Amino acid sequence: MLVAPFAGAADAVPSAPTLPAAAPDLGSSALQMVFGLIVVLGLLLGALWLLKRLSQPRGAVAGLMRVVAGVAIGPRERVVILELGNSWLVLGVAPGQVTTLAEIPRQELPPSAKLPAAGELPAWLKHIVEARAKNRAKK
Repeated sequence: MLVAPFAGAADAVPSAPTLPAAAPDLGSSALQMVFGLIVVLGLLLGALWLLKRLSQPRGAVAGLMRVVAGVAIGPRERVVILELGNSWLVLGVAPGQVTTLAEIPRQELPPSAKLPAAGELPAWLKHIVEARAKNRAKK
């Protein structure tokens, strides 16, 4: 009969009493998870606010250009009116390409006038171009 030399040694060492595993408290775990979610969302909103704040132009450059109006004419195409100094540029914007469609003198809008809505922009542009053509014909 073969006997291991240390077979009885493991039985001689007293084992430490094991305590039953404590059940996690569901209420505190849920509260901790909700608090963590609120912190992460707060950090995200703060980062977005900071990014927006840092990306705005400052100084003299801020007043140099301004988008007056714009309308989508396709899924990825837009017509935009850009104020640049004393003139307005009507631009066609497509992926990878910006084309100048017209250049018109800056229009002073009365305080009560509102910018054209998306559906009114083509008629408004047509009116401005026709008025400009009439002014040129008179000169």
